[in-house]
Amino acid sequence: MIERVDTESRATDDDHLSIRLWLRLLACTNLIESRVSGSLRESFDTTLPRFDFLSQLERSPDGLRMTEISQRMMVTGGNITRIADQLLAERLITRTTAPDDRRASIVRLTPAGRRVFAEMARRHETWIVDMFSGLRESERAQLYALLAKLKRHLNATESERAE
Repeated sequence: MIERVDTESRATDDDHLSIRLWLRLLACTNLIESRVSGSLRESFDTTLPRFDFLSQLERSPDGLRMTEISQRMMVTGGNITRIADQLLAERLITRTTAPDDRRASIVRLTPAGRRVFAEMARRHETWIVDMFSGLRESERAQLYALLAKLKRHLNATESERAE
């Protein structure tokens, strides 16, 4: 088996455990994201940002403003507009003018977009479950709980920093 060079390869035994942990988390995130991106490309000829865009709309049946999608995905409005234009051309979404602001657009999934996304989401779940299958269920639960604890700590310290 060939070992990949990744962010974790920068760590040494002399590095603080927290540094090594951070790099391992980053390496795992990058590996998972790369595998999901490749699977989306191979199976659906689409990209992870397009999947994320459709995912945002699937969770909001009444539609979202383009600015909301941009904020939720943490990408620029220009990137969102390009994705929306592609999905509109493929008839997976509709884009209408917001009734309260003619400068704003409301985007919704079409029935075809719902069907396409439902299949993508089903396969996406299968891929993710498969990637985590190297851990027993109890280990996944433990990792989930530990990461929740870390997230709470990070959010709490961020709140303190903002004060």
